[in-house]
Amino acid sequence: MADGRSTDFPIPAGFRERVEQAIRVTERLNKLPYDELDAIRATWADLTGQPVDETLRLIPPVYSDHGINIRLGRNVFINQGCRFNDIGGIEIGDDVMIGPGVSLITSGHPLDPASRRSGITAAPIRIERNVWVGASAMILQGVTVGADAVIGAGAIVTHDVPPATLAVGVPAKAVRNLGTPTVASSR
Repeated sequence: MADGRSTDFPIPAGFRERVEQAIRVTERLNKLPYDELDAIRATWADLTGQPVDETLRLIPPVYSDHGINIRLGRNVFINQGCRFNDIGGIEIGDDVMIGPGVSLITSGHPLDPASRRSGITAAPIRIERNVWVGASAMILQGVTVGADAVIGAGAIVTHDVPPATLAVGVPAKAVRNLGTPTVASSR
């Protein structure tokens, strides 16, 4: 519901099966030791259905409700305990660092009680190049985090964050300009 850009739609056919598949694949991923980086990357590729760059660093456990709607750039670091609810789509640019316990939530349910169990709201999350998302932050559906921004630990991001900005708090607010972004987003 961030920025009012979410879309309401009925729960699609095959939804439950895709969720169950993502749970099975993340269970396999979460049993892998950190030192087995090639196996971690291969299992992440199974989850997302996408080739995985050799520069990906991911520390299990990680959780996802679909997996197939996640796109990662080069040199991405994902710390342990992260959650990617990706029904609405998640795009993570090059050189992004995601701290432990971060949640990227692209979906929810309609506010109307009559449609809450039968419908979904969803909108994409886009994290541009060279962003650092601090520990236990949560980014909600429809949010874009601009290149070179920093999201403070524990922040809940409900609106777009401009490039080269520090955003902190609940709800997150821009508190400092970090200078000129290094380069335009590569994704």
